[in-house]
Parts: sequence; structure tokens; C-alpha cells
Amino acid sequence: MGLWLAMAGLLATTPAAAAGSGMAHWKAEASRVAITRDDWGIAHVHGRSDADAVFGMVYAQAEDDFHRIEINYLTNLGRMSEAEGEKYIAQDLRARLYIDPADLKARYAKSPASLRALMDAWADGLNYFLATHPKVKPEALTHFEPWMALGFSEGSIGGDIERIQLSDLADFYGVKRVASLEVAQAVRLATPTGSNGIAIASKNTVNHHALLLINPHTSYYFRSELQMTSDAGLNAYGAATWGQFFLYQGFNAHLGWMHTSTTSNAVDQFLETVVHKGDRVFYRYGAELRPMRSSKVTISYRTAGGSLANRSFTIFKTHRGPIVAKSGDKWVAEAMMFNPVAALEQGFGLIKARDFKSYMKVMELKANTSNNTVFADTDGDIAYLHPQFIPRRDDRFDYEKPVDGSDPATDWKGVHALNEAPHLLNPAIGWIQNTNNGPYTASGPDSPKVGDYPRYMDEEGENMRGIHAIALLTDRHDFTLDGLVTTAFDPNLPGFKILIPTLLKAYDETPASDPLKAELADQITALRGWDEKWGADSVPTSLAVYWGEALWKSAGKKLGARTKNYADILASTDDAQKLAALKTASDKLKADFGTWRTPWGEINRFQRRTDDLVQQYSDTAPSLPIAFTSSQWGSLASVDGRKTPELKRRYGDNGNSFVAAIEFGPRIRARAVTAGGESGDPASKHFDDQAMRYTTGDLREVYFYPDQLKGHTERVYHPGG
Repeated sequence: MGLWLAMAGLLATTPAAAAGSGMAHWKAEASRVAITRDDWGIAHVHGRSDADAVFGMVYAQAEDDFHRIEINYLTNLGRMSEAEGEKYIAQDLRARLYIDPADLKARYAKSPASLRALMDAWADGLNYFLATHPKVKPEALTHFEPWMALGFSEGSIGGDIERIQLSDLADFYGVKRVASLEVAQAVRLATPTGSNGIAIASKNTVNHHALLLINPHTSYYFRSELQMTSDAGLNAYGAATWGQFFLYQGFNAHLGWMHTSTTSNAVDQFLETVVHKGDRVFYRYGAELRPMRSSKVTISYRTAGGSLANRSFTIFKTHRGPIVAKSGDKWVAEAMMFNPVAALEQGFGLIKARDFKSYMKVMELKANTSNNTVFADTDGDIAYLHPQFIPRRDDRFDYEKPVDGSDPATDWKGVHALNEAPHLLNPAIGWIQNTNNGPYTASGPDSPKVGDYPRYMDEEGENMRGIHAIALLTDRHDFTLDGLVTTAFDPNLPGFKILIPTLLKAYDETPASDPLKAELADQITALRGWDEKWGADSVPTSLAVYWGEALWKSAGKKLGARTKNYADILASTDDAQKLAALKTASDKLKADFGTWRTPWGEINRFQRRTDDLVQQYSDTAPSLPIAFTSSQWGSLASVDGRKTPELKRRYGDNGNSFVAAIEFGPRIRARAVTAGGESGDPASKHFDDQAMRYTTGDLREVYFYPDQLKGHTERVYHPGG
């Protein structure tokens, strides 16, 4: 208790909050907050109220990486052009189809008082940070208003709005095309991205405590790891998307939650039949013509000379949503949920839930469209939940494609009740997994049944990580916290267990007279003796990955760039193409590294040199080997990155980011790691102090309780102190 007493003394050293706003008010708020930095630089924030904790946690985030906070809000408020120029006008216009400052201000004013208090504290914390750090120079956001928090209520990577194609939007509204808008037409590997969540029931664990794996696959440095507590009962630990005041993935003293990108569909496009009458625009809806709503959006952008200029657009909307493209003579309307008040309420409410019942009560806000949830708690419950906002539709129509907007039958018909979507609570098999696969294999034979639900509940089906996870979980009854971590980094690559035998067969059936028979003999021998497991020292891993990528590219020329189906890949490539792909892989490895016998760890690297959003990598700068591969091949632990002509090595850009494993006993135990480190400052020792642990899957102890921070505390201070 010594640390808590010290913190309590720190909190008591300054008077209560002053009325009004500005520096005096901010200082009063700061006096009610204590930030403890542990020996990994992670902030443990305590406030008297929940609002005080929000003030402190967003202040701590700004200390670690204000730039990423600002970029997130410039992006989501539709103001990137103010900082980066007209090349971002189309992106800003996309955001402004939904984001209207006047509307957000009105929503803020009508929101519950408890939520307004959190938004007020959020803005105060960021403004106090800027006031006390004059050397930090924002690109455009020099002052934060509470309503701005509503502009960024989606915590996942790749929110619903990103389904709107910028190139199509730019063409429709007459935005000048720039290179960043162009959709790359080159064939490329369609890597299944997303996350892994696993919950283990107490009956399948040695200690008879439920376990949870949190393993998001995102771009590196996408979230901040922290703990936030208050005298009002808040006590949550996890990962917050930079600038948000709730923890997107994490746990508290009672339960934990892991969100994975869903395969269900909550965003649809409608082909609208447009009729022009004079200067008015209508769209056909059954037998009637409805007027198209229009409004003006003005976007400010920074010119080459540094000054601001404006461009204005007239945007159009139907009752379903904004017009985002043109398809032939039809206009395309986009329908998606936009309910930022409920989304923020749900995001913060979930981190305070105390059991499954209270967690589900918060879920009734139905403000999550894009994420499944894998859940575990101290009562021993484990659960799977589909997104809460799923529009009810006529299942005769295929909503994976734009549907006929002139037919009223295609309209959404309300939202499904939570129990109408696939879900699980305490399946008899004792485990749940989701790897961005469909829900119908979540618990083996105890999974929801596909025939019980509309087809739009799952548009992807199974993936290789799901197959991998099921194999690891089936008939296993001896899980421990360490055992769950080992499972998360299991080196098997089930994709290659499917692909490699077809290559060996092609080689064996190739006549001896074919020059490739002799040229590829050693490579085939290496692959024939491989156990299909990744490893930093593994030469076959390198050869298999390069071969798989070459084969995918060959197949993609026939199937399309984004195919993910292994059966299609194999069916669309003959024996000659499979062998040619191996020669291509061998030649590439020789050209880049001098020999195809290059261990995977010499190729696949982790490097963090700056805090740039787009990292600049160098083959001559220090880096660390990463043993695991892309999730494309079924690896649960995932790394993927940019492969550019000037680089021979490949450097991780995305994949495993924040990884945590939690045991829900009477006293929570947890281990975690963050890619690189908590700080965005290259001069900080916490910029890359977790890099080695990250690359090897060596998760550190999480300091969840005050007594765990004893001997592991670097600093205790008030914001601004």
C-alpha cells in the first residue's frame, strides 16, 4: 500500500478544481491526477473521478506521442489538408460527408452529463499538455474542443468510412487526382490482416482460472499501452488508440475483452436512379421521386507557400447516406452507422463493466459495427459476441455488391437484437477463438450454426489462422498463462502444409530432361525435409515465403490481385508455374543475399529509427530478426511490411502490435508486450526497449496492482509537473 499512500499524498497537495476554464482550471484538474511511470515507461494514471483519470490518461498519451494524436483527429475531423496540403482534400471530403462541426457540437450539448464530463476532461488534458509543452508545435490543431472527441469514436484500425474508395469519391466530386489516391493495379499478395482472440474456460486450465489472449494485428505504434484508475471504481489496463479516452482492448479487475475485425457486413451501397429537373436532383424510390439533399462543404488546405486556401463542394445525400461514387448512370449512396455519442458511451462503459451481465448491458447501446468480441472474466465465463449494430436486411439480396436503391425492399429494416446475431456463452468445449474468421467455427462443434443466420452475418468464412488456432485448442486441458503465450507464438504454418506438397508433386512428376529438375534439386530437398515451422534460423522458411509470394502473384494475374483462397491459387496454377515460382524465389534470394540458403531472420527484421508515420528503413542501420511470418501462411503471430526496390531486407510495418495474455483468478495475472516501446521519442529509452521482447515473443509482467509497481517505478507526478 505504500505506493498508493504516496499517490494519495500527491493528490492531496493541491486544492480542488477552480471554476471556469483556462490554465487555473487545468491546474486544478491536474492536481487531482497522479501519473506513475513504470520501468517500461508505461503510464499508470489515477484520478479522483473518472473524468480526472481521462484528463491524466490523454495527457500521458500526449507526452508519449502527441503527433499521432493530432494526426488521428486531423484525419477523422477531415482537416488533414490544413497540415499536409491539397493531396488530402479527397480524404478530408470523405470524412466531412459525415463530420459537421455544428452537428457534433449539437450532439455534444445533448449528450449525457457524465459523457460531457469525460469529453470536457479529454479536451482539458490535451490543452494543458500543449500549454505546458511550448516546444511541441501542432501541425494544425492548436486547441481542442470537447465536441471533437465525437469525431473519433471508432477505435479499430480501418473504420467503416474507409470502405469509401477515395478515387471514386474524387472522380464524383471533381477532386484533382493525385498519386496517393490511385488504387494500385499491380498484382500483390492479399494478406489477411486483423487480429487473434482466444478465451480458455477454467475447466481447461491448470489453475482453474479463465484465460484470455489479446493479439491485435495493426500497423505498428497504433495504440498506447496504459492503465487508468479512479476513486469512482475505474481500474482498467490495455491499449488505447492514440487520442481516445477509452481502452479499445484490455482488461480490468473482473474481466477482459479482445476485439477482432468482423466478417459481418454493416456497410452497404445502393445504386440510386437519378432524375434531374431543372437545377434540382431527385432519386427514384419505388413509384416516387425523392429530392436529393444537398449541402456545401468547405475544406481548407495549406498551399505550397504555407498559407491556407479553401475549396468548396456540394455534397449529396439520400435517406440512406451520402453519395460517394458513380456507377454507369447510377449514383452510389453509402449506408453506415454514424452514432458517435453512443459509440463513445459504449467504448468507455465497457471498461467499467464488472461481469458478463453488466458488459452486455453496455453492449445494448449497439454502437459497434466492425468488431467481434472475445471475452473472459473472473467468474469463469467466456463468450463470443458478434458486432452489436447489424442492419436487418432482406436476405434475397446480395449486399456484398451494390443493390438497387430504387427498390424499397433493399432498405435496412432496423437493427438486429443482440441475440439474433451469432454468439456464444460458456461453450461445453471450453474454448473460443476468433481470427477474423467467420463465427461458425468459433468453438468447434459448439459453434453457432450457419443455417440459423442470414448470410450477411459472415462474408469471409474460415481462414488459415482459424484452422491453426482450432488445431492448437482442440483436446487441450492443461493451459496456463505461459502456455497461452506459447500458443500465441506457435511456429506452425498450416498454409504451407497445403501448398508445399503440391510443389513436391509437381517436381517429382517433372521429367529429368527439364533443366529445372537439376537446378531446383537442392531447394526441393530443403523443402521436403522442412517441418513447415517458422524460425529465425530457418532457410526453408525463406524459400517457402518467397515461393508462396511468387506463386500468388502468378495466380493473381488470372484470379485478381486480392484473392485469398488457397484452393483457387492451386487450381489456377499448373505444375510448370509452381516450379517457375520456385526458380523466381531462388533467383530473388540469390540476387538480394548472394544465396537462396539465407535464414529467415536475416531477411525479416524489426527496425525503429524515427517516429514518422511512414517509417524510413535502411539495410545498413541496426535491426533485429523477427522469427514469425505474415499471417498469410497461417501464423498466429504476424508480421508484414513494405518491400521496396531499394531494400533487400523486409521490415515489419504491421502485424502483432500490443499482445497480452491474462489469467482471471482472484488476483489478475497478465503479461504483455508492445511493438518497439511506449514512447514515440527516439531519444527516450522507452522508444525501443521492448523491441527484443517483441521479436522473440517474450512478454513482460504487467504491473496491474500497486504492490507490483514497487521497485519498478521511475516517476510519480502530476500532469504538468
